[in-house]
Amino acid sequence: MKNTLLIVGFALLAFLANAQVTQRNMLGNKYALEAVKQTLLARDQFKPYPTTPQEWKAAVPDSVLLATVKLAETLIDFKFEPISASVSLDFMRSGDRTRHGNISFAKRNTLINLVLAESMENQGRFTEAILNGVWSICEESFWGVPAHISGTGLPDAEDRIVDLFAAETAAVLALTDYFTGEKLDKINKLVRKRIYYETNLRIFEPMLRNPDRYGWMSKTKPVNNWNPWIMSNWMTATLFLEKDEARRAQMLHQSMLGLDLYLNGLGDDGGCDEGPSYWFAAGACVFDCLELLEAATQQKVNIYNEPFIQKMASYVYKTHISDDYFVNFADADPKLKPDGVMLYRFGKKLNDPALVTFGQWAYSKFSAAVSNNGFHRMRRVQNLLTIKNIVPNAAAYQPVSDAWLNDIQVLTARSNSGLFMATHGGHNAESHNHNDVGDFLLYSNGEPVLIDAGRGNYTARTFSSRRYELWFTQSEYHNLPIINGVGQKAGRPFEAKNVTSTVNDKEATLAMDIASAYPKEAGVQSWSRSVKLNRVKNQVEMVDTYTLTEAKSLHQVFMTISAVDISTAGKIILKTPKNQTAEIEFDPKLWEASVEIPSTDGMEYSSFKTKWDAQPVSRILLTHKKVALKGKVAFTVKMK
Repeated sequence: MKNTLLIVGFALLAFLANAQVTQRNMLGNKYALEAVKQTLLARDQFKPYPTTPQEWKAAVPDSVLLATVKLAETLIDFKFEPISASVSLDFMRSGDRTRHGNISFAKRNTLINLVLAESMENQGRFTEAILNGVWSICEESFWGVPAHISGTGLPDAEDRIVDLFAAETAAVLALTDYFTGEKLDKINKLVRKRIYYETNLRIFEPMLRNPDRYGWMSKTKPVNNWNPWIMSNWMTATLFLEKDEARRAQMLHQSMLGLDLYLNGLGDDGGCDEGPSYWFAAGACVFDCLELLEAATQQKVNIYNEPFIQKMASYVYKTHISDDYFVNFADADPKLKPDGVMLYRFGKKLNDPALVTFGQWAYSKFSAAVSNNGFHRMRRVQNLLTIKNIVPNAAAYQPVSDAWLNDIQVLTARSNSGLFMATHGGHNAESHNHNDVGDFLLYSNGEPVLIDAGRGNYTARTFSSRRYELWFTQSEYHNLPIINGVGQKAGRPFEAKNVTSTVNDKEATLAMDIASAYPKEAGVQSWSRSVKLNRVKNQVEMVDTYTLTEAKSLHQVFMTISAVDISTAGKIILKTPKNQTAEIEFDPKLWEASVEIPSTDGMEYSSFKTKWDAQPVSRILLTHKKVALKGKVAFTVKMK
């Protein structure tokens, strides 16, 4: 009897949300299966990418071609290592994901690098290594990662699970077939046959037979980045591998309906509650899908003119702070190197000048830092074909002065004197959730002053019932109050209420009641929080007005990577790594300050040793001396 294997990992948190799903169905309502059949290019006519050295040379700069081939030369002798049962069991035995991931991801990255070089050069130098890579991957019992199955720790060969990386693998093999399939045929005709057989067994049949088993295909609840990420890879594999044209059209149409599920689950502003770093695996994957659909259907399937798609795309620059810093609520990373070429391409398709210039800026700033290894391989190919067209123009980019994303209740704002503030309401069942309703962060001249510490390393505990044992997920380690010794709790009922934003030339303020984010044992009846960027005084003002049912203790937390000086009564002096000085003012008659550095011991926390440019994360804890059942507390943060 088959084991019941459940998808876990990133998708685990998606089912928690019960937010409203809007039946937009933008693709399904506009394009029926018959319309897709009539416009879909046949597989042997679908040639979106170069396949000869001449075509590559016309499309891609010589320097890029040379760098791609040189990289592949270092990989000719790469050992495509099998994945043992012991390696697969690491996740169950220790919670570690890295040993399996290091082997699996390296094999796929190496294969695509070899494939692109062979297609560009066409001298046969890399074909034997490509052959070994394909065969090794096809021999694996599971194309995904052990973190995404549960039960025995080993995959059930009778129950094929589709996860992010199984879908990614299918796309890698599909691109391998497209670029080097004829050369593989000359070695042995069983190789391409095996590629199709394994992809059909592991991806096509499960997705056609029972997609409803997966939370990321839910029709009734919002789904997270897994959906567009997998849809983009399913589309890629379908378009390049499926020979039966009727089935090919059916799968493409099914993936369009699947993508609708992600778009239906977003709010009207298109905000990404997973944060900007996950937007590149969510909103950007929507673009990957739309680009494939347009190319495969002779530009007939096209929804770029939908205002909702334009809002979804604009989220990424609305949450940009400065340089490589982005707003990082929930599990999002505070720093990332944005893919400027992709942003530029998306902006061009949407006719969004702000997104175009943001892409140009990012390409100017980070093009050398973008790795040749990573996911979304079809995006990498499209980027290669765009480099000749993009004109770096860092000077044209002007960050938005403020943005209010009503659906995810995120406010971002700048002052003319260099301050950037972000704050949010929301709820504690968001995808990749941290218990952080009412949190805020502050940057000065592009440098962090008060932070959201971000996430640690992903392990078995990260996406389990023990998730909120990790300090970085707890409200007690965010810029929030601890009420009667109790922090916020996880779940959809724990939310902000009466959320209102005020944005004008003088201020940007978010007001909300965060009492519902705390459980009953916190003894909080109401907690009205106002977080304001005062543009006139160039400072952040936080005011909390509360009513409690009991008054045992009250603390306020501030998180920072600055050096902290609490020696002056009524002031916390912060010295940033770049020597800026900030002051948090408080009433010393009411509060006593202390500071601590949260532990970085253990596999979940080791990334904090480098995450913030090797600066330690500190927690400032203000303890109230005279807690009353009703009160008002205020803190001002200003730069000196």
